[in-house]
Amino acid sequence: MSSILTNNGAMVALQTLKSINAGLATTQSEISTGKSVATAKDNAAVWAISKVMEADVEGFKGISDSLNLGQSTVAVARQASETVTDLLTEMKGKIVAAQEENVDRAKIQSDINALRDQIGSVTGAAQFNGLNLISNLETTAGSGSVNVLSSLDRSGSGVTSSDINVRKQDLSTQTASLTGTWTATAGDNGTLNATQTDTLTVGAPSAAGSVFAISLNGIDTDNSSFVQADLRTGAAILPANAGELDEIMYVSKEGDTAADVAKGLAQAFAIYAAGNNIDSDVLTITQNGSSLDIASTVTDGTDTIQVQINTGNAGAGASAEIGGGLGEVANIDVTSDAGADAALVAIEFMIQNSIDAAAEFGSVQGRLDTQQDFVSGLTDALKSGIGTLVDADMEEASARLQALQVQQQLGVQALSIANQAPQSLLSLFR
Repeated sequence: MSSILTNNGAMVALQTLKSINAGLATTQSEISTGKSVATAKDNAAVWAISKVMEADVEGFKGISDSLNLGQSTVAVARQASETVTDLLTEMKGKIVAAQEENVDRAKIQSDINALRDQIGSVTGAAQFNGLNLISNLETTAGSGSVNVLSSLDRSGSGVTSSDINVRKQDLSTQTASLTGTWTATAGDNGTLNATQTDTLTVGAPSAAGSVFAISLNGIDTDNSSFVQADLRTGAAILPANAGELDEIMYVSKEGDTAADVAKGLAQAFAIYAAGNNIDSDVLTITQNGSSLDIASTVTDGTDTIQVQINTGNAGAGASAEIGGGLGEVANIDVTSDAGADAALVAIEFMIQNSIDAAAEFGSVQGRLDTQQDFVSGLTDALKSGIGTLVDADMEEASARLQALQVQQQLGVQALSIANQAPQSLLSLFR
């Protein structure tokens, strides 16, 4: 049946042409934007995922900037530590030369003073953007380390940031005085007599600026095994005497552990022993992790050496100072035999401290470099993943465009033919 009111062929052709035009519009949008999913209406799920990933890419760009800043700061500190190590090594050569009595020690001391001043210049200038990682004089909590933003960690519960902690090292020759009155309590103690070894436990510092001191008391009334006066930092091993702290002490820095305190006290004793002619067979105090091992080979039932760790806060008047990891360089005086002996011990410790600092910074710098490479690669991978989700396949879009253009032309022809069909009914009424 033919009808002049309802043209089914035209309606079919029109719907087909509309579908072709819609596909053509979509293809043209892909070609013009380069994306198959340009808006949320194109594919809501894929668009949402891509936007989350794009936000992460922007975050990792900021992380890359943070890592670049951290790398530069640590690189400056590492270079300064290595330079200080070279200067201390040169200073050691001068100190070794001063061990010989038949030399001009005054001129050697002048050379040592010049090297000391140069070390001070290096440590003072070793800052990047105002941050000096080889100076740790502050007592404020958290000031002893720096966190470098290194990553964003996304999980089902949200996003968290990760940091690489860079701990400050103290290679400064300057110190900061602590104010207050020395109020200390007695820590662990040991007695050497017939028992010639003992171990003292070192407590962790409660805060930066905590003072740790070693008191000694030697009992040998006839001075047969050792000179009794050399082993007495006070009338008794009590923490009340602030004068003791001028000799064997360590002031904790921000971030110090019990092992750091033990190391500092062991070094302080070694320097004290060298300056006071205390032989290693009479008394040695060495670090053993977070403890101190004390030993003597000369004590017996009648000869006694007592060693006690005193702890306290608020400083010790003018005698307690924080910082100055290389502060002992100011006390080097090779113009006397005792001074030359003490200087040789002190320089060994300072060289080792500077080497440890350089190694620590080198390790952290390597970690930052590795993280920077990882972030760069991860950012590229995220960008590639986003492109896979939303980018248009331009070869496919080109082929589809040409096919749709042909279909559009055929659709127009089909609609034209369908629109001409009712005219054939006129011949029935002639």
